Amino acid sequence: MEEIVSMSKDLPEKGAIVQRDKETFAIAPHIPGGIIDPAGLRKIADVAEKYNAKALKVTSAQRIAIVGIDPENIDSAWKDLGMKPGAAIGLCVRSVKICPGTTFCKRGQQDSVGVGLQLDQKYHGMALPSKFKIGVSGCANSCAEPAVKDVGLIGTSKGWKLLVGGSSGVKPRIGQVLAENLSDEEAFQLIDRVINYYKAHAQKQRLGEFIESIGFEKFKQEVL
Repeated sequence: MEEIVSMSKDLPEKGAIVQRDKETFAIAPHIPGGIIDPAGLRKIADVAEKYNAKALKVTSAQRIAIVGIDPENIDSAWKDLGMKPGAAIGLCVRSVKICPGTTFCKRGQQDSVGVGLQLDQKYHGMALPSKFKIGVSGCANSCAEPAVKDVGLIGTSKGWKLLVGGSSGVKPRIGQVLAENLSDEEAFQLIDRVINYYKAHAQKQRLGEFIESIGFEKFKQEVL
């Protein structure tokens, strides 16, 4: 009975999420910015095939989830992958969603790939009062959905526009503009102040809920 109960729950220490059948799990290797080379992509496919996964799913967090593997194969699958788990569950920075920006896209105004990957390296998996998502878009088309992320960056010809408090969850919110025309370094510094202030003062609430509880103007004064 105890084994059946445990199998019906996520296994965050293994980066494994129980599936609808309550018998198999999904694991999602971390792919920063959704950018992966052919060898890495091939490795994910090989592991999925080796352990008889039911599907490969491209996720909204720009990862490739291996869906429907048996619990006894989880550890072996991670060993074969040789990749870190994506922070898909838990009270932490879940993902940094990145558009192609000036690296690839003709519409890019700012280097979303370079900035996004630096943010991912620093914050991915960081423990916070609630789940936390970041979106970095190189232009106003907002392909990384920055307006509905806890922290969002939108590239313009004059620099970065920084939005805070967005969410696409149970209580959808559009982020509010905290600052505009930021350089890369100014954006990094301000995001760090936002996250540190949130970490130090919020309870178990999303950033948008926290900002609402203290007032946007007070929050703005504290972090600027």
